[in-house]
Amino acid sequence: MGAAMRRIHVGNALSAFGLGFTVPYLYVYVAQVRGLGAMTAGLVLAVFAVAALVVLPFAGRAIVRRGPLPVLLVALVTAAVGALGLGLSSAAAAVLLSAAVLGAGQAVMQPALATMIVDCSATETRSRAFATQFFLQNLGLGVGGLIGGHLVDPARAGSFTLLFSLEAAMFLLLVVVMATVRMPHSPRITDTPAQSAGAGWKQLLGNRAMVQLCVLGFVLFFACYGQFESGLSAYGVEAAGISTSALGTALAANTLVIVVAQFAVLRFVERRKRSRVIASVGLIWAVAWAVAGYAGLGGGSQAMATAAFVSTYALFGLGEAMLSPTLAPLVADLAPAGMAGQYNSAFALVKQLALAVGPAVGGPLGASLHAPYIVIFLLFSLGITVLAVRLGRQLTEAQNHPSAARSRVVAQGSASAGQVPAHV
Repeated sequence: MGAAMRRIHVGNALSAFGLGFTVPYLYVYVAQVRGLGAMTAGLVLAVFAVAALVVLPFAGRAIVRRGPLPVLLVALVTAAVGALGLGLSSAAAAVLLSAAVLGAGQAVMQPALATMIVDCSATETRSRAFATQFFLQNLGLGVGGLIGGHLVDPARAGSFTLLFSLEAAMFLLLVVVMATVRMPHSPRITDTPAQSAGAGWKQLLGNRAMVQLCVLGFVLFFACYGQFESGLSAYGVEAAGISTSALGTALAANTLVIVVAQFAVLRFVERRKRSRVIASVGLIWAVAWAVAGYAGLGGGSQAMATAAFVSTYALFGLGEAMLSPTLAPLVADLAPAGMAGQYNSAFALVKQLALAVGPAVGGPLGASLHAPYIVIFLLFSLGITVLAVRLGRQLTEAQNHPSAARSRVVAQGSASAGQVPAHV
């Protein structure tokens, strides 16, 4: 890795570390510590999703026109202001406003950092770069959550103020780190804002492969990430009798599998077609939902149900480890020159939409309609496999299997070089 990429990865780790401080405890902070009730706490969580949906369409054009680094620095300062505001706010209106500011800053960070990785990597190193990003994000979230859990005390509001202040400090530290990054020159769009915005979205929607990838991405995030802390956890508690400590163990197992398996599966992923990797993730997640079905509906002992439920989260982690070096590089390879920011923001928008819809649909189903919940999401997982196979037919060889395409070019170049002396 070059110096720029190292700083980008440090930035990813610091941002995840800061988010890990507060994300697991946000509901408790708003509902109980500030005494604003469950309704306000639910609105705060919804505001995060709404803020992301509002700012992401504009973030893509800003990244394309100004470059990812200035946009990232603005997003970090915005997130720091929002985090500090949350820690100091006690009224419902101030909490909601601070959550909107923090959510907007967090949402813009993702496509900005992804575009910086694209600009600082070549096609042959991009999968490894995004795998490293995902590894550090999960490690940062896990470590941040662990430390945050030892710092907070629901009986003392000041402990939460300290926590949010530390999160704001992490974002400002990241501003200092990222300000030293020297980005390589990359194409920029310099048309008038109205023309380029309309043309950019029209060009993206005209890219059939990208549209299919966005549909596939929505199903992926809806059927996995959108269920982790809503429908699947509700199903585990209500149907399988999973305790809160066992639920924490399941989430830890998910993170552990990602951290351990990320680089172990990377070589396997790099040597295979991306569409087939995504299709295999759909099959793995179908098995995960079947195991979850056994946990809640199988009639076994409580120990067996708990083990099956923890295994479900572990299987999801394996699929996530396979997707991290696959999806983001594919988005980058589908983007025309200078449009990576627009494409990254569009895909992030799809992800946020799935994360907003997923809990709203999965939560009630997982809590009450146990068998239909498992069947529906098992079918969604199989649908991932079908959509991935269809996507593969829209991709070129270089987009779907870049390592094979590079090997073929190198072999052809070597053959041509060997023919030159004989011809002469």
